Amino acid sequence: MSYDFDLFVIGAGSGGVRAARFAAGFGARVAVAESRYLGGTCVNVGCVPKKLLVYGAQFSETFEHAAGFGWSLGQAEFNWATLVANKNREIERLNGIYRNLLTGSGVSLFDGHARILDAHNVEVNGIRHSARYILIATGGWPNIPDIPGHEHAISSNEVFFLPDLPRRILVVGGGYIAVEFASIFQGLGAQASLLYRGELFLRGFDRAVREHLRDELVRKGLDLQFNADVASIEKRAGGSLAATLKDGRIIETDCVFYATGRRPMLDDLGLENVDIQLDSRGYIEVDEAFRTSTPSILALGDVIGRVQLTPVALAEGMAVARKLFKPDEYRQPDYELIPTAVFSLPNIGTVGLTEEQALEKGHRVRIFESRFRPMKLTLTDDAERTLMKLVVDADDDRVLGCHMVGPEAGEIVQGLAIALRAGATKRVFDETIGVHPSAAEEFVTMRTAVRG
Repeated sequence: MSYDFDLFVIGAGSGGVRAARFAAGFGARVAVAESRYLGGTCVNVGCVPKKLLVYGAQFSETFEHAAGFGWSLGQAEFNWATLVANKNREIERLNGIYRNLLTGSGVSLFDGHARILDAHNVEVNGIRHSARYILIATGGWPNIPDIPGHEHAISSNEVFFLPDLPRRILVVGGGYIAVEFASIFQGLGAQASLLYRGELFLRGFDRAVREHLRDELVRKGLDLQFNADVASIEKRAGGSLAATLKDGRIIETDCVFYATGRRPMLDDLGLENVDIQLDSRGYIEVDEAFRTSTPSILALGDVIGRVQLTPVALAEGMAVARKLFKPDEYRQPDYELIPTAVFSLPNIGTVGLTEEQALEKGHRVRIFESRFRPMKLTLTDDAERTLMKLVVDADDDRVLGCHMVGPEAGEIVQGLAIALRAGATKRVFDETIGVHPSAAEEFVTMRTAVRG
């Protein structure tokens, strides 16, 4: 049977674009449909614009540090509208790059919402297209709890386009998005509060990392409220908001920003027309080759709910393209030892097992930790301290995990991830000569275990 396309990709996010480009490079006839924005969440309302805002938020501390190095600065003023406008211009540039990447690869690009009609047909803007394979790469969507007054809250979709910087903002959530945006707004001059229903944010990260970041954020003046949750939100005269907590307290604020998780974006996708199974969390179930229960339909990225990170979606996109059109080059993505960063202020960088995970897996461990004031801050009044931690297998000396809280943590941990994938032992770390003077050298100079 002949088809219009060999592969029809629904969604032009990181994973979908990667799969489309590589499949086209392997000689396949490929189409992509996108109803919102090229580049997906990461480029438009995720990691890219967020990192730009993080850079903006860092300047407030940089200006304070400058005096210790002999710089006399005038009164610094921040303009939210300028930052947003410049951010928008950069995102538009990236949208254009993604469009050129697709069309330059020979991919047919459809601007519109795609619905699956059956195992080999989709409809976009009223036109039917047939394909040998269909790939669902529609990503995720922020989730706001259905509480009274939830319509007054915003999510990560809206936060990048606020017309004005809120004077007061309440960030609800305990994941990395919540922590990052609480830091961003605090750094830009807003009165920020972070509310989390659990006893400590960033569940799943190393306990020492979570506690160290908590202490640093409190020292910086961020209002942290744990074991608390919002029951309702009310809009008051003048435009302010009143968030009533489940314990009866009321927090007055100008903006309530929810970062309490994301759901797979499967709205009006036509899944009822095909046999595609969802797991208990609502994500699409796929096998090791990313096939759904309808073999001609595949899925990857945030809609399958494995590891929801842009680089992971890129790896999955490449794997799908190879599996379908270059099987001799196929490699199954490895979900172990994935490095990640939280761009809070200060940053977190981590790769490998936490101390708690290592113990749960039955490892006997030795723990190495170092806490110190970064050299850059020694001429300032800033008391911020960096944490570095290694989790080491006591039996075979392998480094199981590296964790850091401090400036440029993500940049430093990226290199350490290579060492861990290569199976580096603590002895290899010890015999590696450090770059001096640098913070990164601390990872190769920790000689004495603090416990284990």
